[in-house]
Amino acid sequence: MPVTLPPLAVIIIGAGKGTRMKSALAKVLHPLAGRPMITHVLNLARQLQPQHLITVVGYQAEAVRAICEQHGAVCVQQEPQLGTGHAAAQAEPVLHQFTGDVVILYGDVPALQPETVQRLREEHHRQQATVSVLTAVLPDPAGYGRIVRDTQGRIQAIVEERDASAQERLIREVNSGIYCVQAPFLFTALQHVGSVNAQGEQYLTDVIAIAVAQQHTVAHVTVPDLQEITGINTRVDLARLETWMRARLCDT
Repeated sequence: MPVTLPPLAVIIIGAGKGTRMKSALAKVLHPLAGRPMITHVLNLARQLQPQHLITVVGYQAEAVRAICEQHGAVCVQQEPQLGTGHAAAQAEPVLHQFTGDVVILYGDVPALQPETVQRLREEHHRQQATVSVLTAVLPDPAGYGRIVRDTQGRIQAIVEERDASAQERLIREVNSGIYCVQAPFLFTALQHVGSVNAQGEQYLTDVIAIAVAQQHTVAHVTVPDLQEITGINTRVDLARLETWMRARLCDT
């Protein structure tokens, strides 16, 4: 019997410059498999059939906006850019009366598959969770936020590497940055996210700790193919993912 899921909104965060790309072009506009990188994420989002599709723009906002609006997205501006939590909060005026689930995606994570996001949504619904996160287990977790669990295996927090203790850095389960969150909780929690951390930014990951503190259910799904959650930070990353995506197309 098909699972009936709540109404959906999708927020795509695509405001960053992408300094490590060493290019004047905004990172999400770099071509991947013949199209601007962010179009892969927009196509994924549209397959989820959301009631609302929102893109957070910032650097080269007009050029990014032009592409996103062609795909039916409403664009909101993040200026200044104060972190992922701050980025997601910019969507609140569009979603202030929305009571369904919000899936948060990134314009520089273009290989994620709709089936994976659907699994996350279904697990979120099955556990009646307030927040659900897509995780991965990496042989080398360097650079990623770590999933911190209690002795019973329940997620307690996500700790960014720069803020992690030596013990926390040994954890191999990492945060993909992909979330499914009940909309009313998301925007209430974001009002309480601070910036006391190594980067002085408002981390979206802090929403997890807030949910735990308020005794909400936090669920997760572990992604089997690590390429799906690969973020593009450099031209080398882009070339590797191009090869992977073309090989995947040849196999289908």
